[in-house]
Amino acid sequence: MESRMFLLFVVILLMARINSSRSKAASLALSTSLEPLFIPFHSIFFLSTRIEINPSYSLCFFVMQVKHIRSKYGDYFGITVAGYPEAHPDVIGSDGFATLEDYHKDLAYLKQKVDAGADLIVTQLFYDTDIFLKFVNDCRLIGINCPIVPGIMPINNYKGFIRMAGFCKTKIPAEVTAALEPIKDNEEAVRAYGIHLGTEMCKKILAHGIKTLHLYTLNMEKSALAILMNLGLIEESKITRPLPWRPPTNVFRVKEDVRPIFWANRPKSYLTRTIGWDQYPHGRWGDSRNPSYGALSDYQFMRPRARGKKLLEEWAAPLKSVEDIYEKFKVYCLGKLKSSPWSELDGLQPETKIINEQLGKINLKGFLTINSQPAVNGEKSDSPSVGWGGPGGYVYQKAYLEFFCSKEKLNALVDKCKAFPLVTYMAVNRGGSWISNVALTDVNAVTWGVFPAKEIIQPTVVDPTSFSVWKDEAFEIWSRGWASLYTEGDPSRTLLEEVQSSYFLVSLVDNDYIHGDIFAVFADL
Repeated sequence: MESRMFLLFVVILLMARINSSRSKAASLALSTSLEPLFIPFHSIFFLSTRIEINPSYSLCFFVMQVKHIRSKYGDYFGITVAGYPEAHPDVIGSDGFATLEDYHKDLAYLKQKVDAGADLIVTQLFYDTDIFLKFVNDCRLIGINCPIVPGIMPINNYKGFIRMAGFCKTKIPAEVTAALEPIKDNEEAVRAYGIHLGTEMCKKILAHGIKTLHLYTLNMEKSALAILMNLGLIEESKITRPLPWRPPTNVFRVKEDVRPIFWANRPKSYLTRTIGWDQYPHGRWGDSRNPSYGALSDYQFMRPRARGKKLLEEWAAPLKSVEDIYEKFKVYCLGKLKSSPWSELDGLQPETKIINEQLGKINLKGFLTINSQPAVNGEKSDSPSVGWGGPGGYVYQKAYLEFFCSKEKLNALVDKCKAFPLVTYMAVNRGGSWISNVALTDVNAVTWGVFPAKEIIQPTVVDPTSFSVWKDEAFEIWSRGWASLYTEGDPSRTLLEEVQSSYFLVSLVDNDYIHGDIFAVFADL
């Protein structure tokens, strides 16, 4: 009785949440897929198992949920429900199969959700296409006539694939296991096979009359895009970024369109450090002294196993002098390394390749770059290297460099900048000593775009207050991102810690985006 009463309370509470959320969804102009947006299925299942509610009660709840939304709001919401080609994981036995009885019970329950008002079924991931096609046929036989969209999850790395398949109790065909086993430790080969397998699965599904695909990306969209290109559904030249940085999927940040440039290569860290903001910049950056950035924590320095392994391979070589450090940065800027302690991204970004030779040269001089962008004057917004915002517009950028250097090199640079009145700089060391030719309140737009029937968009800025926050993270990476790859007492680790404690972090902007040459500042230094 207590379990039933608790579930009734949960149902009432969640229904209230759904009612109060209608206006929020409308104001955000969302096309709402109900189960993922309001009450994800896995959340309810987790709740029900933790409080030991009879599973049949939670099953009834989802039918109630669909009925409630449809009866109260009519067609205002589009409702998507989950389908399980191999049956729900709860009824799949230790042998990897559901009994025929449990499979048909699962189908019957799915029909209840559709009859209650669901518009669409998106399936659990699968790797045996024949199982999905049989599932679709079985649904049609019992009168489920709404669209059934296959959930395709590309294989990006072996351990993640095995973990997800095990969690979902997904059957792995023998031919897939045989193909992966000899390459399981080669991440690039696994990803290439995953793209091939996903492409072949989609081809077969489309050949059987299914017209819609749903690709699970898990924030790794490159494989999904490659599959779509292989299928001829998109052209690589037509893939555009809505902004210079990837907008988050968080609905509370849907209007955010301005960020400081400093976290360009660490977008996940930026999200975690701004998660507590009441509102996010839209249209202009404004006064950055108002919002408070979250403190640094272990989370900002966590990384996937594969990235940690790549850093160890590429960055843990013995370092005998600062010149060895210069060489490591140079090699990265030339595209010969795929990882960087200061980046969450894979390799160089397309626009960096425009200036990578110049970057390599200044790194050898001891100006160790961790962020940059070339000057752009009215490039078409669909440019594959610097474009963003979709076709029909023009984009602009001021040349930007961010780097570490010694106090001696900084002094020489500051002196050289006197001959370049349109170059602005900020420099700060780990202890907070500040050198700059801009005021602390000066916010400089370094990227902007002009589009038909829109106001000018300026999505990237250089902001002194944010820079002083970013510097703590940037300096911490010397120890937690790079030096930690070596054992305690290792001379290489000691050298990196010395650089961390003595160097300055510098932000340099050439405001002449038409005729300027930011690299001229480094000539003869």
